[in-house]
Parts: sequence; structure tokens; C-alpha cells
Amino acid sequence: MSAASEKPRPKTIITAHANADFDALAAMIAANRLYPDAVLIFPGSQEKNLRNYFIQSTTYLFNFKAFKDIDPSDVELLVIVDTRQKSRVSHVQTLLDKPGIRIHVFDHHPDTDEDVEAEYSRVVNWGSTTTIICHELMAKGIEPTIEEATVLGLGVFEDTGSFTFSSTTPEDFAAGAWLRKNGMDLGVISDLLSRDLSSDQVRVLSELIESAKTHDFHSIEVVVAEVSTEEFISDFAYLVHKFIDMENVRVMFALGRMGDRIHIVARSRVGDVNVGYICSFFGGGGHGYAASATVKDKTLSEVRDELLALLYSHINPHITAATIMSKPPVVIESTRSMADAAELMTRYGLKAVPVVAPGGRKCVGVLDHHTADKAVGHGLRDVPLAEYMLVDFLTVPADADLHTVMEIVIGKRQRFLPVVEGDKTLGVITRTDMVNLLVEESARIPEAMLPDRKRDRNIRSVMRQRLPGSILALLEQAGMLAQELGYKIYAVGGFVRDILLARPNLDIDLVVEGDGIRFARELAKVRQGRVKEHQKFKTAVVVFPDGQRIDVATARLEYYEYPTALPTVELSSIKLDLYRRDFTINALALNLTPGHFGQLMDFFGAQRDIKEKVIRVLHSLSFVEDPTRILRAVRFEQRFNFRIDGQTLKLIKNAVQLNLFTKLTGIRLAHELQLILNEDNVLENLNRLQELKLLAAIHPQLNQDAERLRVLMELHKVHTWYTLLYLEPPASTWRLYMLGLTMGVDREQLEDICRRLSFTERDLRDFLDLRDHIGEALAKLMTWQDGQSSLSDIYFVLDKLPLEGALFLMARSRREVMRKNISQYLTRLRSQEMLIDGADLKLLGLRDGPSFAKVLRKVRAAAVDGAATTRERQLELAKTLVETLRTQGTGEQHQGREGRRRS
Repeated sequence: MSAASEKPRPKTIITAHANADFDALAAMIAANRLYPDAVLIFPGSQEKNLRNYFIQSTTYLFNFKAFKDIDPSDVELLVIVDTRQKSRVSHVQTLLDKPGIRIHVFDHHPDTDEDVEAEYSRVVNWGSTTTIICHELMAKGIEPTIEEATVLGLGVFEDTGSFTFSSTTPEDFAAGAWLRKNGMDLGVISDLLSRDLSSDQVRVLSELIESAKTHDFHSIEVVVAEVSTEEFISDFAYLVHKFIDMENVRVMFALGRMGDRIHIVARSRVGDVNVGYICSFFGGGGHGYAASATVKDKTLSEVRDELLALLYSHINPHITAATIMSKPPVVIESTRSMADAAELMTRYGLKAVPVVAPGGRKCVGVLDHHTADKAVGHGLRDVPLAEYMLVDFLTVPADADLHTVMEIVIGKRQRFLPVVEGDKTLGVITRTDMVNLLVEESARIPEAMLPDRKRDRNIRSVMRQRLPGSILALLEQAGMLAQELGYKIYAVGGFVRDILLARPNLDIDLVVEGDGIRFARELAKVRQGRVKEHQKFKTAVVVFPDGQRIDVATARLEYYEYPTALPTVELSSIKLDLYRRDFTINALALNLTPGHFGQLMDFFGAQRDIKEKVIRVLHSLSFVEDPTRILRAVRFEQRFNFRIDGQTLKLIKNAVQLNLFTKLTGIRLAHELQLILNEDNVLENLNRLQELKLLAAIHPQLNQDAERLRVLMELHKVHTWYTLLYLEPPASTWRLYMLGLTMGVDREQLEDICRRLSFTERDLRDFLDLRDHIGEALAKLMTWQDGQSSLSDIYFVLDKLPLEGALFLMARSRREVMRKNISQYLTRLRSQEMLIDGADLKLLGLRDGPSFAKVLRKVRAAAVDGAATTRERQLELAKTLVETLRTQGTGEQHQGREGRRRS
């Protein structure tokens, strides 16, 4: 790389927050006079005029760079202006993470929890950050140029509202006077800050005025206005200022949907409304009087609802966790048993209790009555409750505001919320407490905060985009048929999940609130299908003429007579039916009834967990009831690249410690294991099973050592290679990986593993024979020497093996030449046809018998070794071999006659 093309390697850089305004730009330029050797990193801006001004004037006057255009390896000092929040300077995250980096900050914003730790910090509550640095320059006797004074003036004028905001201080006026003395051009500032509106801006301003609604929060009026557009709105903050001036608004929040983001601009002239605090909940920031935020992954209505809830909570500080909670709390120590917990909650009529550390009051978990009762019913009465208590839960301090409490109890659906102070549990807040409060306050509380507000999402348009037309028509017909029968019907489970994930899945499960079997019969009748009924489980399978099949179930609540048993079925509603499912992401229902078609039913936070990529069980005894769900958890985690959440992971480890796998039938274990071994990312699945000690839980001899793991990795590579060749026949993934999992296990132990997985006698015999043949082949191949042995030697060894045996040997071998030869066998030699046959040998005068096989074997060996690749050459070789056999036969006959004469 030439010196001219090398990136600058500064030791000091100066930057500001993303979406920079004039104060951020000016503060950077001012700081450059304090750090003259620094490079300025411009973080970008959304204000059109600011961007044009920056491009036309500033880039050639000042030393600005993009962060990507410098080499940060030598940077020792990072100077941040007009913010201290890490999230607002993510463009220099590399430097924030750099060990030993020194940081200086200049800021006029309030403190936040995510402020960076700085070696030097100059934070003053003045009208602008530029003012702070101007006073630093005055103290050092550093005077700005006319251009610098004008840019710095822009920062002061904008953030003080041309010295009209209530936040303006005497220091701001002093900075303005000093800048004017040094040549600040008021004409340029006037042109930039006072400008005519474009036609598009007039339209946006009109939309803000039309949409504006005034909300009264304890006699404080707050205006909320909205606008929605696919394009970015330039100078959105300026338009909000215009609105405030025109309507004489005291507090305003403007929400602008621009493409896939919601931009919030907030202004307040009322001391009781801190808009910086409100915007911080949306990831933004600012002052009590001026703030902004940008929100992703939420709709305009969701942001509006949350904003109103925040305002209600913020302007009603008298309602805190301490005023809502029930006290003193009934608690139980973590060392007590499940039976103790069930008895305690029954005695006091509680739905849940905080679990505290032994001998103290520190809350370490939460246990609900339902879980305790079920555990006792499953024979786990003496198990310490710490094994099944909820450990992934939230708490709040006594002074937590109403919004924080409601966000947890209603938004996050944690129905039981401990209130703590240090290591003490002060009280609890239940969902019932919240409902009672909201009933009392309903006249003053925004609708967005009320529980059970109808929020069901309709995904009809998504279904049209992601489902084939024939499937959509089938679902619509099913809905209409159910309505004719007086039923409600839903698509449920993985089919719904995969619609949201945009993954192809035509494995349709329907649940009927009614008679599922009757519905299945009627559906089969109208679509000329056939039905297979399961009266015990009240389910049916409908198969249509085109091969499409759907599973139909009656809405049910399964209960298990003992851990690992198959479920017993009772009739129930769709919510109870979904509660029986394995994980939240599979507990979704899609209403197919006309009038509600496409309505998504999510009772357990499935959409949240899909968004956050989490695998979570619905209740603590899920794995006790059905340990095969553990294997499914791993399979879904790896398939979707999700993660098993902490509580679910703890429950998996508990199930392993209780040896619940030993109570499962081999058929159920084998089925789940086969599904895992048929996954595309089987290696990741096996590694995760090994990490969680689940293979050993299935059978101790399945615990993997380093050599087995190496071979499994090679098996994955070999299987992928073979699959991509599209050769016939396809390999059995199940058999192939079972060979790897059981490598090195002796025959008796292997037979024990196979019987544990309920192999049929035939499958057991076939698998044991395969292992024996592989052992024999391996012994022969180990004697093979490159240059001394022929390719045909390998051919005749491998030709006796099933395909999976050859692939296994290829994966196991560490010799590259051997792997290459096996690959030749699989890709070319295995399918290579002989160009002569028995008829040709008969024409050569050879009679039927053992000699036929000998000749054909030698001809094939020559063909494999490349010595006889044409029909002519094979016929010539066969003729020579036949003549040799005839000569040998004649010689043997002559020797026989001579022997008889001597005798």
C-alpha cells in the first residue's frame, strides 16, 4: 500500500452523538481548538439543512473524517461532546471497548445510567455544550476565527432557541457576546435557523396539527401529534418548533414514522414534565425541556401507547410500588420441600410465594401454587423447591413508579412481582393488585395501560405473502366449515410459528373448539379426502387426493398420570390447549373463523420470544411430564439459531439429575434422536447434547470422547459432500451418525444401546452386522499400502459394505490417500458397469461354474485399476484368462493320467 493511500492514524479523535444537531457540530469544532492535533469524526445528521451546510462549508474548513476512513489502532484519547451515553456514540464502539483508552467528555445533558466512565469530565447544566467549551477557550485565551465563531454561534443559538428557552443561562449570553466580538456572522445564522417551509414540510406540519390530541394528566396538558410517511422528513425538529410556536403548546411529543423507524421529538416548558427522562425509555435522551429518540421494531400505535403510559406514571409520582404492594409478604426458604410450599400456599390462600435464601429475607426465586401442586402429584413432594422455583424473574424497589410495575406485571406478564430493598423482601405485587388499582383509577388512566386490552394481531396479509394459494384456500374453507358446524377452529403450533419466521412449513395442525373428529369427517367429505381417527385422543388425520395432510385435534387439556406417561385428554378451551404445548414459540394459535381469519392468539408471549430468539417452557414441570421435550428444545435451538433461556436450562439440568430419561420408552427416545440426526445442522445438535450431558443420559456409552467427536465432525463433512453430489441411493443419516455415536463400543454394549432405543430384531441384526462388516473392512484397509496395493483391493473390500459403511470409513480414516480412494469408489467405481458378462464367457467356451466368478472378478479388477477400460480390452483379457484356465485344466488331467499309470 502506498503512503498516499494509507489511512490516517491519529492519537486523538473528537466525536459527538448520532443524529448530530448544530450544537454537536459546533462543540466538536470548538473542542478541536482545545485538542489541535485531533481528527474530528462526524457521526451523521438527519437535519437536511445541517447536512447541506456541513457538506458545502465545513468539510473543507475543518479536519472531518468518517470513522471508517481512519485507522483507530493508535488512538489513545477519545473526546466526546454533547453526550455521554454509550448508545448514542455506537459509531466509535470499537474505541469504547479498547483497553486503556482515555476518554474526555463535555456535555450539558443530565446524568444517565449508561454514561461512559471518563478520565476528564466537564458537565454543566447550561443551555448548550458549545457554551461550555467557549468558556474553556476564553479561560485559555484561545480566540476563534470568523468561520469558527459563526459555527459555534449556530450551536448556541439553536440549543437556546435564540436565547428564548427557559434553560438559557447567563453563561450562554456571555458566550454569544464573546463569539460576536470575534466576528460571528448573524446573517448566516439567521439564514440557517429561520427558513421558509417547503411544500412537503407544509404538508407534514398540517398532518401534525390535524392529528394532535391533548391529554390531561393531573391538570397538565400534553399534546401528542403523529405523522406517517415512507420517506425521511427533513428538519422534523424544526417543524415541531413551528407547531409549538403557532399553537402555544406547553408540552409536546411529536411521533414521526419514517420508513421502518419512529422518530420522537419532545419539548416541555413545564418543570413537572421531564421529556429527557421520558425519551430515555425509548433509547433516546436530552434535557428536561428538549429531547428526542429513534425507535425500531415497534409500530406507531405501540410507541404512542407506551408514551401515554409513561406520561401517566411520570406525572403521577405518588403511585409507587410501595403504595401498591401487599405486606408483609409470606415467604418460604429455598431448602424447604415442594410439599411444604404447597401446604403453605393452601393455608394462606396464595397463588405464589417469594422464595428466600436460608436464614434471610433475600428473594432468590418465585414458586407458584399450581407448580407445587403438580410436583406433589407427580411424586416429587420431597424434592427441594429450589429445583423448580422460577429463578429468571424481575423485582422492583419500593420507589419504582407505576409504569415500571405495569411494564413487568402486564407488559412482560410476570403475574407475581417481589418488592425488595437490598437483601430484604418488603412485599409483593400481584396481577390482582394491579387490576384493582386500575379499576379505581380507570377514569384517569390511559387505555393503553389497561389489562387485557384487545391487542390480537391479524396476519392475514402475511399469510397471503408466505403461504401457497392452495394452502390459504384450504384454511379459509376449514374456517367456513367450522362456522357451519357451530365450532371455532385454529391453526396452531409450528405451522403458525414458521409463518412468523418466514420458513416453509406445510405441516398443518388444526384445533377445533368442538368435535374435532366430526369436523375431520366433514372436511374429508367436501374435499374428497380420507380420515384416520384416534378416538382415545379425540384426534384425526385427513389426507387429501393431492397428498396434503392435516392433523385435527379437539381443544384439550392434557394431564399426565405420572412423569413420562402419555397424556390423558379432557375437553378444554384453546388457551388451555396451547398451555399443554412444549415451548412458548409453539403455543400460538391462528383463528381461521370467518370474520376473524388471520387473528393471532398469543397468550404466553410467543411473539416476544420469537423476536428475542428464546426457547422457553410454559411451566416448571414441563420436562418432568415429558423429558423428550428436552431433546426438542435442543433441536429448535439449533434449527432456528435461538437460545434456551436460563430458567429452561436449569430445568433441563434438574431433569437429568432426576434420571427422568430412564423412565422413557426407547421408541420415544429413538424418535426424537432420529429427528435430531436428520437435522441439517446435526453436528451443532450433537455438540449441544454432549454439552448438556444428554447423550449420556440416554445411555452412558453414548458419552462422546475427543476421537468420537472428531469422527462425527468428519462424518458431517463427508455426508454433506455426498449429499451435494446427488448420487443414488441417498445415505441414511440416522444409521450414519449412529455409527459415529457408537464408535469404539463393544458388541455387547452396542446391543444394549440398540435395545434401549427399542430397535426391532431385524434392525438390531442389520446394525450389528453392519458394524461387524465395517470392522472386517477396516482390518483389511489398514494393511493397504500406497504403491504396493491396487485400487481394486479397496474396491472389493468396500463393495461388500452398505453405503453408510463406506462413508463411515472415509470419515474415520486419517490417511488422505485412503480417503481419496474411497471417494473414487463412491463417485465412480461403485457405479462402473462391466462391459462384458457371462454370455461373452460362454462364447469363449467357458462352462458355468466357479470359474465364471473368478474370470469376471479379475476382469473387474483390471477395469478398476485402469488396465481394461474398453470392451475390446476386457474381452481380450477374458479370453486370456479362459485359455489359461483351459491349459491349467488340461495339465491337471495329464498329471492325473500319469499318476494312475504309476500306481
